[in-house]
Amino acid sequence: MHSSYLKFLPPDLRPDPALRPESAWWNWRGNEVHIERIVRADARVRMLLIHGAGGHAAAVWPFAALAAEQGYEVAVPDLPGYGRTRVRARHGIRYPDWADCLTELIRDRHAEDHRPLVILGASMGGMLAYEAAARTGLAAAVVATCLLDPRLPQVRSAIARRPWLGRYGSRLLSPAVDRVRVPMRWMANMPAMSNDPELTRLVAADPHGGGASMPLGFLRTYLASAPHVEPENFTTCPVWLVHPGADAWTPLSLSEKFFERIAAPKRLTVLDNAGHYPVEAPGIHQLVRALADLHAEIDGRRRP
Repeated sequence: MHSSYLKFLPPDLRPDPALRPESAWWNWRGNEVHIERIVRADARVRMLLIHGAGGHAAAVWPFAALAAEQGYEVAVPDLPGYGRTRVRARHGIRYPDWADCLTELIRDRHAEDHRPLVILGASMGGMLAYEAAARTGLAAAVVATCLLDPRLPQVRSAIARRPWLGRYGSRLLSPAVDRVRVPMRWMANMPAMSNDPELTRLVAADPHGGGASMPLGFLRTYLASAPHVEPENFTTCPVWLVHPGADAWTPLSLSEKFFERIAAPKRLTVLDNAGHYPVEAPGIHQLVRALADLHAEIDGRRRP
């Protein structure tokens, strides 16, 4: 599965074939959360990589591998409903569960490992990275490919498979249908996942990711979600937005509405020519450079 996604990276960025993730399991509220890890005992900075609604750990392996090659120790959890995570009641998964899971995972790991932590969120994972940093106060930096605030009508229309679903979904969805599971590709605009048709088909058909089914209650609670800390009050850590420049799903203007309000130090890097799943050159090279710059900056803060 990992190699299926790796092949879309430019040849000069494909990682050493010897680089392989380790699997670990974390018991969270009676669910077995699967976590892929690239352990580096010499790493001075850790990274938690968060996938979005069409992803899972193996699907974002290209980005985990690239981060590891920049010196990070990387952990990528399969959030409930995706990947290899085993949940007790799939029909009961709600969006707040994802935020709670990440928050508790960060606190649990921090109790044993005090190295600086970068939280990198892809797609929907960008706002989850922001949320986890706001809740825990334990991040050295947040990096996000998108910062999508579902309270905005423009965001709702963009993320949904049909614009009317984005506009009226929160009214049409009621707790009465929360337990009904549907394929996410019916609800989300998966055809815009990538600018490469082959990669888009792979994501949409992946039974662990874009091809998975989720309860309507997950979508309802996502559309009703609000950040724990409004951006004007967020001062926990720097926020770097590394946004694809050719994103056919969620254009930069949508993320800028939230990003520009953030009070903390921030930096914007536009990944030229990169789609929502950003693997195209030169954008993916710009992402690698940004991760390297951030690692150097955080490591520099630690040195006397």
